[in-house]
Amino acid sequence: MSAVSLTQAATIVDKALAKGRELRLHPLTVVVLDAGGHMVAMKREDHSGILRVEIATGKAWGTLGMGFGGREFARRAQTGAVFLQALMAASGGRIVPAPGGVLIRDQAGEIIGAVGISGDTSDKDEICAVTGITAAGLRPDTGDPA
Repeated sequence: MSAVSLTQAATIVDKALAKGRELRLHPLTVVVLDAGGHMVAMKREDHSGILRVEIATGKAWGTLGMGFGGREFARRAQTGAVFLQALMAASGGRIVPAPGGVLIRDQAGEIIGAVGISGDTSDKDEICAVTGITAAGLRPDTGDPA
């Protein structure tokens, strides 16, 4: 299995932040994790809230743990409180089931990491994540079946 490289992670972060500036979003925090859940890159824009690193990491970490993107994760979390409580207990509260957590797939479709973005609405965070992943020549997986 390949892994997201530092060069790819840096491209993802920088292009995601540039998209956020283009869209005039609130200050963003972008985190890129490898497939094992370890941080490869992170940037936090000036005036980004103090919990944004943890939220962005939780979005990315949760998608890796479940094996599907944040949109699908959010849908499944809404189906029952017991499911979400079990996941929170199993993860030590580290997951954030929301759009803005996007799996990174290589060209063969293998999961090589994940991006989590926090700062604006989850839908807008996700747009920036997809932009960054695509700019790095990789495939984003938002969990949207469409």
